[in-house]
Amino acid sequence: MNKPTILTGDRPTGPLHLGHYVGSLRQRVALQHDHQQYVLIADLQGLTDNGSNPQKIHDNIPEVLADYLAAGIDPRLTTICLQSALPALAELTVLYMNIVTVARVERNPTVKNEIAQKGFARSLPVGFMVYPISQAADITAFKAGLVPVGDDQLPMIEQTNEIVHKMNSLLSTPVLRHCQAMLSQTSRLPGIDGNAKMSKSLGNTLTLSASEEEIHKAVCAMYTDPNHLRVSDPGCVEGNVVFTYLDAFHPDTAKVAAMKTHYQQGGLGDRVCKNELETCLQELIAPMRERRNTFIQDKGALMAILREGSERAREVTQATLDEVKRGLGLPMLG
Repeated sequence: MNKPTILTGDRPTGPLHLGHYVGSLRQRVALQHDHQQYVLIADLQGLTDNGSNPQKIHDNIPEVLADYLAAGIDPRLTTICLQSALPALAELTVLYMNIVTVARVERNPTVKNEIAQKGFARSLPVGFMVYPISQAADITAFKAGLVPVGDDQLPMIEQTNEIVHKMNSLLSTPVLRHCQAMLSQTSRLPGIDGNAKMSKSLGNTLTLSASEEEIHKAVCAMYTDPNHLRVSDPGCVEGNVVFTYLDAFHPDTAKVAAMKTHYQQGGLGDRVCKNELETCLQELIAPMRERRNTFIQDKGALMAILREGSERAREVTQATLDEVKRGLGLPMLG
């Protein structure tokens, strides 16, 4: 029986953080055992808002790969590949750009939010504006039926399926397959500052390689309930970052539920809650940090893993491109 195909990926713009872990990484680790999984390091998409600083992307490629391995992604089970090493992805992107209007890209709420967040205004790079089309090329090139994403990425899946429908209607025989989003239980993790989303660009992250001291400082600074002035006061758990993180990471859900009840009734202090969270995060991050430190020492071995995975992925993506071009009646001169 053929295994379902999954595609996920990350832009190599900095080290991965707990938002990546809870939103997708730990899901990838679980799914790799019974799915055909591809993980794409999206360096070309990383350049869409870092075009004047390509060194940043170059330097972070092995860093992201080390994070993958440290989190438990196994290159024997998961094909890890580099976007720029797969030329079929760029060619599919160009083909898809011809069937997507500017108005449709501008309506994408994820793109609109990120453009506003980065303050591009009229300095918006064309590549950044159309990166949903590039993502559609990535997904369809692997014929992925499942794509683990956060809920903020659902518009990308919707636009990908629109492209699939339109392109298949133009082909002599349908080639591309529709995809489905896989949402994690915690699809969006707030930043340690209480911001709506943990983001490298906002500087409110806790990385998978964070030191003991960095974890301690982050938890100490976390937003709780500003009206919970005394331990005896009833507290609110909704919007309380500490409890959001306990829900996301604590292995004992019954204990967290009891803490919530106690906090809401009064008599449970913020310091006790933060201590419980810090212990949880220290235990989660410490082994990943140690494994990561080992992997990053041998960047040659890391790049060998990436090269091998990219070679396998190149065959898969090129086959899809060839099918699309034949379906469109384009010359096949290669």
